[in-house]
Amino acid sequence: MNRRALLSLAGVAGIGLAVAACSSGKDSSGKGGNGNDGGSKGGSDTTGGDKATGSETTAKPVAKSLTPVQVPLVGGITVTIAGTGLAAVKGVTVGGVAARDVTATASKVTFTAPHQAMYAAGDAAVALFTETIEPSPSANQSSDGNGSAANDGQTGATQDSATATPTPTAAPVPDASTAVATSTVAYAALTDVDRQLQYAMAHWKDYNLSEYGTMNPIGGDCANYVSQTLIARGWEQRSDWYNRAAGAEHSATWTYCPTMDPWLETNAAEFGLTRRTSDERDKVKVGDIVFYDWNANGSPDHTTIVSEVFTESDGTIRIKSASHNQDGPYRDLDEMITVQHPGGTAWFHTFDA
Repeated sequence: MNRRALLSLAGVAGIGLAVAACSSGKDSSGKGGNGNDGGSKGGSDTTGGDKATGSETTAKPVAKSLTPVQVPLVGGITVTIAGTGLAAVKGVTVGGVAARDVTATASKVTFTAPHQAMYAAGDAAVALFTETIEPSPSANQSSDGNGSAANDGQTGATQDSATATPTPTAAPVPDASTAVATSTVAYAALTDVDRQLQYAMAHWKDYNLSEYGTMNPIGGDCANYVSQTLIARGWEQRSDWYNRAAGAEHSATWTYCPTMDPWLETNAAEFGLTRRTSDERDKVKVGDIVFYDWNANGSPDHTTIVSEVFTESDGTIRIKSASHNQDGPYRDLDEMITVQHPGGTAWFHTFDA
């Protein structure tokens, strides 16, 4: 082989050695000898960097908007919160009361608004939690009025508070300070029933004496109170049902249970009412009228206005109502006819719409 050929072979070998030197920069683990990934990143790990910046970390929940921004005092409508990172939400409270029917996706949370605890208009805090909050059967947080010295619809009779079983309050809920996101909704009197219950809660204890007076001196104010709530609902006084001059002039249909009950039934079609038995509780709604017969003589002794209806875990339908005599916002129907007045009965006049 001549000298030129030998030089050519040396050149080829040199190229091969250079290529080998570049390709042998990674050890058997696939990393460069200097500890870098092929020497291209200067020590940074792309995958590890993504994890560190949160691509695999759950985004913090953010509530951006709430619709509708205004809900009726009686609640019962679906509210939607839009935002980001909301998939982890499992519980919602509104004004400190646990909401029902909570569902969540990454971009929204929906729930059914509870009724405002005392049917009062105003803003309520909406708090979102990553823990499930079991709704209490009852949304109210107040006394049911047991222990009142009023006569409970019977002249000369008083209620012995020692026989009354306190009504459970709502189950404890997490403090709003632990919520993962918050918003605000406005409760407002948007419907006739809202206005009826708003009035009922404003005057179950604070009698509207200047406008309607009180019938306690002549036997009891329960029918007078229920009639007032019907005016707030939108009814109008008429020749056969009225209270004038702060109670100085009034009809028996307005103030006397045994007269009011049959009058409602006679005019049921006009008023949009249906008379129902105690066995038809599944048809009863907030704002309906309840009558009671304490001594099973077929004549009503007492009347109230329904303030809450809910179903217990065992399927029992519970009904609470606001009244004068006793004065209370959430009196339990079953307690009234078993504990307070054993052997008593109850029936309803329900609104058809």
